[in-house]
Amino acid sequence: MENKKNSFIPIGPYHPLQEEPEFFKLFVEGERVTGIEIDIGYNHRGIEKLSEAKNFEQGVYAVERICGICSTSHPFAYVNAIENLAGIEIPERAKYIRTFVGELERLHSHMLWLGLVGHFAGYNTLWMWTWKHREPVLDIFERISGNRQHYSMMRIGGARTDIDSNDIPWVLQQIDTLQSALMMIFETLANDPVFAARTKGVGILTKQDIQDYGGVGPLARASGVAFDVRRNAPYAAYGLVDFDVITAETGDIFAKAVVRIREMLESIRMIRQCMEHLQSTAGPFFVNVKEIPPGEGIGRHEAPRGECFHYIRTDKTNRPVRHKIRAPSFMNVATNQKAVIGQYISDALLILGAVDPCYCCTERMIIVNKESPDRILTANDLLKLSHEKTIRLRKEGGYPL
Repeated sequence: MENKKNSFIPIGPYHPLQEEPEFFKLFVEGERVTGIEIDIGYNHRGIEKLSEAKNFEQGVYAVERICGICSTSHPFAYVNAIENLAGIEIPERAKYIRTFVGELERLHSHMLWLGLVGHFAGYNTLWMWTWKHREPVLDIFERISGNRQHYSMMRIGGARTDIDSNDIPWVLQQIDTLQSALMMIFETLANDPVFAARTKGVGILTKQDIQDYGGVGPLARASGVAFDVRRNAPYAAYGLVDFDVITAETGDIFAKAVVRIREMLESIRMIRQCMEHLQSTAGPFFVNVKEIPPGEGIGRHEAPRGECFHYIRTDKTNRPVRHKIRAPSFMNVATNQKAVIGQYISDALLILGAVDPCYCCTERMIIVNKESPDRILTANDLLKLSHEKTIRLRKEGGYPL
């Protein structure tokens, strides 16, 4: 890392303004950040390996638990991968249901992020507004699926649950109320001098930076990169509904906020189209899938943070031989190496949060014993190693056991 100084500021791995365990070492000179080291390896759960021990149906539930905020994004990409592998065409009604759920999750995720940005910037009114108006979105999830998190709406071959036509007028009423609230928030932020001072010109990423680091999602679109899987490689009903890909040019935190707010308005627009189709058109919402043939498949979904990618390889059994996941945060977090350099220390946390990072999405690896590489360590093995290291360090430091 260039320009490292002896002075550094540790942020994490447990920090009140970072919602998941990660560690950033900021190297500073005066009030300016001159370098950064990123370590996100604090939450190993082995989801990819776990998936390879589950059958295809169980795999949908396993990947749903990679992340709470992305609990539709990973199953969406997973079932897309299986259907791509097996050549399965899902019913049109299922396409609209999947799109509806995917856009609801985008609303939920973007509003959560916007509230956190307000909190990070000391603008707690924005935090309370957005989280208040996010509640009806979770209420919709509860009405259609029974859960406010982990909705279990995806299944191989379609949707797991149909949308009751009697619920559609109520859903539209909630969406209308949300749109009015979003317009109020948008107008307030656009004219607020304090929010502008904290976000405009801060943490800038250029289009070239996005290309260099492979940034995706709203992070990339805020820098003028007009890439969106929903438009560039349509799936579900995204080729059937009308929407715009939202971009900005400045690449700063303000642009990232504007892109996400305008994306929420586009999500509302798509949800209305989905509701109109589901109310006026009947039909099956899934097809029965008896077996998955051997082969390879990829599934992509434009998650709230960007492209979520799943790769599946199968043989003649009822479970994957290999399951590879690339979450958007895996690409986006690295852009902090560019965005935070040269910025004030007081802005560093805001910049780190502007990525909308989801570290649990990146923590899927397994841990092996270096002396016996073929042996995968269990949770009990890790606890034992941790206890042994603690005892050793206490002895070396002369502390009582």
